[in-house]
Amino acid sequence: MIALVQRVARAHVEVAGRTVGAIGPGLLVLVCAEPADTQVQALRLVDKLLKLRIFADAAGRMNRSVQDLAGGLLVVPQFTLAADTAGGNRPSFAGAAPPERGRELYEAVLRLACERHAPVASGEFGAHMQVHLVNDGPVTIPLTIR
Repeated sequence: MIALVQRVARAHVEVAGRTVGAIGPGLLVLVCAEPADTQVQALRLVDKLLKLRIFADAAGRMNRSVQDLAGGLLVVPQFTLAADTAGGNRPSFAGAAPPERGRELYEAVLRLACERHAPVASGEFGAHMQVHLVNDGPVTIPLTIR
């Protein structure tokens, strides 16, 4: 799985003008399933997200996790993270899982996140979304989970 993690002061996702998911301080996580991914990668991703120490402690060092903060998770599907631009100017998305498998794994990430943490909000798989965020830092971390 591929994920792009952004530490945010707040974030929300809109679909057709309505808010479908919102959080205050926490992590905005853009998620892409790859063809070989399974539930194992979904679990590893959630474990990494919950333990990733990218929030400031009392000394101002990145030493606290979203769990330590009781911060939010906003999980948004984004197959374009698998873009391959090596062959020209139009990206290929062959590195992303097929839509039905991508949906299944995205939903697994959401389910696992909800079982282990609160609050968790989400985007909408397959929808055209507007993602609004205030990146805190800014801190943006790419993750590849194998």
